[in-house]
Amino acid sequence: MSSKTIPPWLARLKHEWLLLLFAALAVLLACIDPQPWRRYQDWLQVPTLCGLLGLMIAIQGICESGWVQRMAGMLVACMHSLRGVGLLLVSMTAVLSMALTNDVSLFLMVPLTVAIGGMSNLPVLRMAVLEALAVNAGSTLSPIGNPQNLLIWQHAQIPFVQFIGHLLPVSAVMFAMVALLTWFWLPKARVELQRDKLDGHPVSTSLAALSMLALVLMVVMMERSRAPLGVALLIVSFALFSRRTLRSIDWWLMATFAAIFVGLGHFAALPIVNHALGRIDFTRPWTLYVSGIVSSQLISNVPATVLLLQRAPDAMALAVAVNVGGFGVVIGSLANLIALRLAKQPHGMRLFHEVSIPFLLVCAALVYALMRLLA
Repeated sequence: MSSKTIPPWLARLKHEWLLLLFAALAVLLACIDPQPWRRYQDWLQVPTLCGLLGLMIAIQGICESGWVQRMAGMLVACMHSLRGVGLLLVSMTAVLSMALTNDVSLFLMVPLTVAIGGMSNLPVLRMAVLEALAVNAGSTLSPIGNPQNLLIWQHAQIPFVQFIGHLLPVSAVMFAMVALLTWFWLPKARVELQRDKLDGHPVSTSLAALSMLALVLMVVMMERSRAPLGVALLIVSFALFSRRTLRSIDWWLMATFAAIFVGLGHFAALPIVNHALGRIDFTRPWTLYVSGIVSSQLISNVPATVLLLQRAPDAMALAVAVNVGGFGVVIGSLANLIALRLAKQPHGMRLFHEVSIPFLLVCAALVYALMRLLA
């Protein structure tokens, strides 16, 4: 078949290597370890997928309304140095992740960063990598900052303030590292505005209002465990008022998440995996710490939390481990993948790993030393 006759979706699929990898894993595991359909439904995590889709719809609408570009222009006009812009953006990303969760923070901040990069000399890909690191650092502090913290908080029945107090030193070390990396990695230069792109974005007030309302509705529905209903309402609303927004959604990203959830969920449930875990002594702090980090690199930190939570004698020590494990490889935290896909920059995966893996090694050593010092 010649390249001219290849359907566009098939040509695009060849570049979706992460989707192909985890789809192949899911199919392979289904062949060697078939399970009832109900288990696949559990691994698929439909409410989580619906929540992500709803957030993507709302943020895509905000971007297409021109509001993000207008805010980007106002922000850049007030700043003088690239390092100053970078520190402001990673700080905003980290703070938002404490209250709005890591994925919501990225859905808000990465499009803003892309818009700023489109009208200035800000390096967008570097900022996307930094913001992925920043949400891991910021969301570590809050019981509701990310899914793994929420699981551990509900399991351990620890007071909200006590949870924050326990993870404050860890989150502080993480964010200090992100801030230092931002300062030294971004160019020491002034912001150069491209004036012709500063005010050229028309703003649709109606679409902006609909999208902001959709974002608030989706967050509320996710908090009430009604994400499928929330995304259904958003699809109907945007189908009536802005079909272009629905057509612009990154459906490949949704398919990638589905493949990751099923593939990693099945892998974590394999008898051989559970048998191997049964032979590990999790009462030893170093063993639990390393296990949480390594398992996060293999199956992402949320499945790793589910896998280890019943075996870990110290839930807060596990929280430290799986949050540190959000750094490193891209699937350590699915927020990493969200940041790179929203940025839409070439060679993003390679640059991310060149930075994030050394970041994990240094952060893991510093955090462990800190926790032993405070013990």
